[in-house]
Amino acid sequence: MGIIICIGLISVFAYVFAPDASKNANQMHLAIHSKSPGFEVQMLTIPSGILSEGSFISRLFFGYNNTDTEIPIQSYKLEKDVLYYVEYASDGLQGEEKQIAVSRFPNSNYESYIDTKSFVFGTDKYGRDYLSRILIGSRISFFIGFVAVFISLIVGLLMGSLAGYYGGKVDTVIMWIINVTWSIPTLLLVIAITLALGKGFWQVFIAVGLTMWVEVARVVRGQIISAKEMQYVTAARALGYNDYRIITKHILPNIFGPLIVISAANFAAAILIESGLSFLGIGAQPPMASWGAMIKDHYNYIILGKPYLALIPGVCIMLLVMAFMLVGNALRDALDVKS
Repeated sequence: MGIIICIGLISVFAYVFAPDASKNANQMHLAIHSKSPGFEVQMLTIPSGILSEGSFISRLFFGYNNTDTEIPIQSYKLEKDVLYYVEYASDGLQGEEKQIAVSRFPNSNYESYIDTKSFVFGTDKYGRDYLSRILIGSRISFFIGFVAVFISLIVGLLMGSLAGYYGGKVDTVIMWIINVTWSIPTLLLVIAITLALGKGFWQVFIAVGLTMWVEVARVVRGQIISAKEMQYVTAARALGYNDYRIITKHILPNIFGPLIVISAANFAAAILIESGLSFLGIGAQPPMASWGAMIKDHYNYIILGKPYLALIPGVCIMLLVMAFMLVGNALRDALDVKS
């Protein structure tokens, strides 16, 4: 639960914790691509003079458009109001020397625009800060669980309640739909829905949610078939309550235990499905950060001597999924009346 709360807070306030607070942490520096964790370099920032748009709240939760130019440099010197700098070059090479007028900087204060930048997790193959991408990428993996579970609960509760309470032909039709949906491999169904809705952020959320309602519906149906024979349901019918009130006010509150356990398991399943979709290239689209997409971009680095580029997002996915599974198991034990 502590891991879930921690990742939840990070996903909400990702741009507060991220060293690179630009939108999607997409500030590229190709000269310093694929650098090891802890890498440091001097960074020269050339101001564009364009003010970043957006309110404080917008920048807090969605980042800002960085219009300034950031250049990794090896050294610099000032001569007659002209700043000469040598661009960074790896493998012991000497970078190209360039110059810029000091007047380009506000009040000619160029020194405040040169600082040492540290990359805790190193950089990816595009030279972006990897720690910032990991932090911002937690948003998709975390929130897809909430959206998918919410959609699956709405559809699953509706279908399962109708099938379990009314039975007969209604139950037959709904169970036929459930069995057909159940027979289709989840990943293939998600891919089909994603291609129908289009590639994108919300399309993935909806697609994953629409494939996870079947298990909820089956459990709700089974629970309602047992509960509707209870004496309190018979008493509610004798008092003249309508079916909607009996289902929502009397039956569903008594069967929420199994639903909570299923929801925790569905959280973990949704995270894995989204990661698989992003790995296949039909999940969240670039430049949006996603743990699955980060593994896809860097899995070949496992054999190129820099496995951490793929292992870091992989470990993050493993921790989050394991946390939800452990919470689900604990809830199952706590809500099990027999134990």
